[in-house]
Amino acid sequence: MKHPTCPSLTLIKRKLLVRLIANLNMLLKDESVNVVKKAILTLTQLYKVTLQWLVRVKTISDMQEACWNLVTQMTGDVLILLDSENDGVRTHAIKFTESLIITLSPRTAESDVPKQQEGGISLDRVPKDHSYIRYDTLCEEGKTALEKLLTFMIHPAISSINLTTALGSLATIARRRPMFMSKVVQAFETLHANLPPTLAKSQVSSVRKNLKLQLLAVLKHPCSLEFQGQISTLLLDLGMPQSEITRCTPTPREQRKRPRYEQYTEGKKVKIEPALIEDDEDKEEPAPIPVSKPVAVPVAQSAIDLTAEFLRPLLNPENVANLVLISMVYLPDVMPASFQATYTPVESAGTDAQIKHLARLMATQMTAAGIGPEDSDTKDHAVKHKIPSEMVGQAISVVGSYTGKPLSTEAPAVKKLPEPILPSAQTKMSGAGGRKKVFRLSDVVQPFSDSQIEVLTSKAVKRILLSEKAISQSGMSHVRVKLLSRLVTQFDGMMKGDVLEFILDDIRTRSDLAFSLLYQEYNTYLSQLPSGLLDSYDHCLYTLLSGLQEKPEQKDGLFTKLVLEAPIITESALEVIRRYCEDESRVYLGMTTLKELIIKRPSRQFQYLHVLLDLSSHEKEKVRTTALAFLKRMYEKDHLRDYIEKFALNYLQLLVHPNPPSLLFGADKDTEVAAPWTEEDVRQCLLLYLSLLPLNHRLVHELASVYTEAIADIKRSVLRAIEQPIRGMGMNSPELLLLVENCPKGAETLVTRCLHILTDKVAPSPELVERVRDLYHKRVADVRFLIPVINGLEKAEVIQALPKLIKLNPIVVKEVFNRLLGTQHIFYVEFKPVVASHQLCCLMFFPTATNLCFAEKNVYTSEVLAVVMQQLMEQNPLPILLMRTVIQSLTMYPRLILFVMNILSRLIVKQVWKYPKVWEGFVKCCQRTKPQSFAVLLQLPSAQLESVFERCPEMRAPLLQHVHSFNPHQQAHIPASIVAVLEANKTPEPKPEEPAVEEEVACGVSSSCGNV
Repeated sequence: MKHPTCPSLTLIKRKLLVRLIANLNMLLKDESVNVVKKAILTLTQLYKVTLQWLVRVKTISDMQEACWNLVTQMTGDVLILLDSENDGVRTHAIKFTESLIITLSPRTAESDVPKQQEGGISLDRVPKDHSYIRYDTLCEEGKTALEKLLTFMIHPAISSINLTTALGSLATIARRRPMFMSKVVQAFETLHANLPPTLAKSQVSSVRKNLKLQLLAVLKHPCSLEFQGQISTLLLDLGMPQSEITRCTPTPREQRKRPRYEQYTEGKKVKIEPALIEDDEDKEEPAPIPVSKPVAVPVAQSAIDLTAEFLRPLLNPENVANLVLISMVYLPDVMPASFQATYTPVESAGTDAQIKHLARLMATQMTAAGIGPEDSDTKDHAVKHKIPSEMVGQAISVVGSYTGKPLSTEAPAVKKLPEPILPSAQTKMSGAGGRKKVFRLSDVVQPFSDSQIEVLTSKAVKRILLSEKAISQSGMSHVRVKLLSRLVTQFDGMMKGDVLEFILDDIRTRSDLAFSLLYQEYNTYLSQLPSGLLDSYDHCLYTLLSGLQEKPEQKDGLFTKLVLEAPIITESALEVIRRYCEDESRVYLGMTTLKELIIKRPSRQFQYLHVLLDLSSHEKEKVRTTALAFLKRMYEKDHLRDYIEKFALNYLQLLVHPNPPSLLFGADKDTEVAAPWTEEDVRQCLLLYLSLLPLNHRLVHELASVYTEAIADIKRSVLRAIEQPIRGMGMNSPELLLLVENCPKGAETLVTRCLHILTDKVAPSPELVERVRDLYHKRVADVRFLIPVINGLEKAEVIQALPKLIKLNPIVVKEVFNRLLGTQHIFYVEFKPVVASHQLCCLMFFPTATNLCFAEKNVYTSEVLAVVMQQLMEQNPLPILLMRTVIQSLTMYPRLILFVMNILSRLIVKQVWKYPKVWEGFVKCCQRTKPQSFAVLLQLPSAQLESVFERCPEMRAPLLQHVHSFNPHQQAHIPASIVAVLEANKTPEPKPEEPAVEEEVACGVSSSCGNV
């Protein structure tokens, strides 16, 4: 094209262009990124070459028209590549867009044109009366390309490389096409106020440095005088000193060129002024609407200016201070990296220039958000520059071309586009008559089957699922979640299972997707009412809950959150909650969730409460105990009390059946089974009732009623199970006292058991003793009722009841004495005088009592027995069985021999011979404790000593021998009467005897009883 003197060479190149343009189009759609980038670079040059060639041709052939149509189609494809996934492809598309804007806009006198492009094509070289290429259409294409480039640059996810390239392209466009300088400066202001949030700190610094360089390049242009204020303020914000800005600002000496520029634009307007819209009927006459000046301010700039002028007087110190205070509420806790990298101190705060700049920054952001003052002039201006719909339609159908015929006449005409040159093996594919077969999409594409559609749909959903990390980095996760939930609910099949499985793989980080899917399913159900079904929603909720249940460890409360935030709990979901509660490792969390459901879902609270009630009789101890603890708390709520109480009483009433009902084994109907009652079955019916009994004492009457009708096995189980609840009620319970007072017929054993439990470790209260006394005397004359309260009765009442009590079972008798003894170690101190002052028949009681006492060796130690004997000695008269107790104590603790000798000596002082039974025991004790008792015998009067020898003649000789062993001084102190008794009727010395003390004690006891 650079050799106009060689027309043959130029013709050859143009023919190659027509033939090879289709191959370039094919390369532009290649899968290789490098091939696509090379194709874009080639098209950047070929577009200008093609336009320059066709502009010079007055008559356009069909092949030339097809070539231009393909070039314009490829131009649109490259503009679409601004949204490509590849960073390099987008960079090449930006440079192509820059070249396209410069080519499709008029060159002016102030345009900076590189020397190598001085002969290049531009819009001012396109004739307005060309037969095919339309000036106004190309002008609109250039403006559209500029708008796309500006839109691309302000995208929040733009990369640092693309942003740097776009800044350079815009600066080049501003210098080479000054009519676009206002838009470029405005774009720089917008970028400065709204840097992309995805840039790193280092990238922000690089972008700001590049922005400063491009602003300097624009500032040096002569046409930047109108925008010097805006550019200077931006450069100051970017950290450039005012001196350097002043040095780079062009001087006003170029005022001479300004009128020349105006004259050029006016002249150009008169010379090449075409109509933006031509009449279809008369192509020669242009429309009266003139072409706008190249330096006209666009609508966006006008809106920002209006908003800035509106804001400027409002930015007084008071309003600015209020704005700062309000905005501090929304500041993040940590300073963003982008702000830290871009912040520069304001040097001219409060000046008019700074206020104007602040107003423009705010106006830029407000205009981008669609906020601003209403102005009719702006709206009219926007309407004036709007392209008619028919013109837009023509630009889309054939970009860059125009015909005077209506669209309806063009539609049927199918124009042949250049075909790519293929290898020889493929060029011979032809139809009949040697003509090439026309490619039809329907010939090679077959409709998908349902299974294929399902597979492709599933793969598409999986791709969206796997893009989780990439989308989260872009800040659009909420859009992805919403898209997935809607897709899954609209299309049933495998994708729902895939999404649920994907969620359960990492439920903690994907819980938002789980909730969104659940809510979408419920929304779909609501939209189909009244014929809608909950099956899909139920499946989704059941799968999520089951997945959470199967997780080995779940401590973050996701299960509870999902249950409480689900729109409705289905039957299957409730069954999962029940299984969750039955897991011993999660029983507390599960029942806490169930409790929250009962409280926060009042419409179905009794359904959830029934599940908790069922768990109160579970076979696992931990599950059962936890459920009972929760039910006790729920029982305190008035609106739930009646339901819980009714459930407990219904289970209690099951005990009146002779056989356990099938309801206990999970059956729906209450029918009896052949199996007998077991201890576990009875406990299952009693557990909840007994847990409520300490909270509501009135329920005890129901227990008595059921007890009277139950079989013997159930009664025994009930008696074993009621200890803790009865102890929890306490003996001061009015209801329990009322039960004792009005003991139902057949419930005597139950009442007695209650009395035993209440008085086991605590003395009976006077109120309880009074109720039992009245019951015994007025209604039930059963002495067993008195046993629990016997240590609270009067002594006379005890003595009166003892004969009947002794006739009971030995175990019962032992309990009686245990209760009488209680914790007192000296029972005889209080009881022995009572025996001595009453009928002798009571003596039958004392051997048994003393034997029980002496059996408790840990209680009746030698010290305790010594105190007992000492206090018995002080009684007057002496107790009948005193010596029996002394002999038995000495048998248990032989070391008490000296203490016993002291007791015997004191008995002589009390003239023990006056009490025949005691005297007999005295003699027996002396006989068994010789020779220690010899000193005691010598203290007796002669008559009583003679009585001893009559009872035990074998003691005379040893005692006499003992006296002869005294020295003369000691013998002198022995009365003569005693010596005479000793020496009377001397007999040979008997053989020594050592009978067992135990046998003698037994003989003494039997003889005492016989004498009685």
